Amino acid sequence: MDKQPDVVRTISDLRARVAEARHAGKRVGLVPTMGALHHGHLSLVDAISAHADMIIVSIFVNPTQFGEGEDFDAYPRDEKDDLNKLAPTAASLVYAPTAQEMYPEGDSTKVSVADFSERFEGAHRLGHFDGVATVVSKLLMQCLPDIAVFGEKDYQQLAVIRQFVKDLAIPTTIMGAPIVREMDGLAASSRNVYLSAHERQTAGQLNVVLSKLVDDVKSGSPIADAEKHASQSLLAAGFDAVDYVNVVNSATLQPLTTLSAPARVLAVARLGAVRLLDNMAIEAP
Repeated sequence: MDKQPDVVRTISDLRARVAEARHAGKRVGLVPTMGALHHGHLSLVDAISAHADMIIVSIFVNPTQFGEGEDFDAYPRDEKDDLNKLAPTAASLVYAPTAQEMYPEGDSTKVSVADFSERFEGAHRLGHFDGVATVVSKLLMQCLPDIAVFGEKDYQQLAVIRQFVKDLAIPTTIMGAPIVREMDGLAASSRNVYLSAHERQTAGQLNVVLSKLVDDVKSGSPIADAEKHASQSLLAAGFDAVDYVNVVNSATLQPLTTLSAPARVLAVARLGAVRLLDNMAIEAP
């Protein structure tokens, strides 16, 4: 039977285990998560296993990245199930701190990344990326891993993390891992469990519509026209609202009007109370 990874809950215990690994000459990797693990998270453990000898999976539902009216209280939490799912993987250790450990009384420092945080998700979820940047910077400084991995599904988040790691000279390599998709192409997400059966059927169309946009843009269609047509197609497919569908420079996240650089289409569409994020690469001709 596969053995579950050990669990530590304090910074001091985490650092003691990391120190042991470093004394043994091991390379340390970190997989930050909010729990409710699915095969997308497990793919991150697999991806980093080629680059690290000791793999730490953090599980912490971070309150500072949830806005007013968002699903912090309802966010799925099942540590026992998470540990069972990690048992057959290469994960060595789970770091599952309390909110008090992460944000002790008197905590007053916030990490904010200008520009990258202000568009798209940042505009729709005010303060979200300040919460992300702050908690990830804490995790990186608590663990000081050689490498940390994040999924490309949250592409803007990945860009924000890479920027503050560079700006703050944090000595950790940030690795992006490809999006894991369900059979119908829907990007794997912990929030997919909120979808009703009918909504789940509609959700698979997000991938289809974005794939069509990518093909249209690569074939020479004007980007603005392709974005508008994709938004209309999502509404016609049964989505309740479209927050944005935009083609951006994959490095700077600046909106593009022509395919003059490697690009990404970033999109969020809503089904009921669920916001579904997705993105796809568009290679420049």
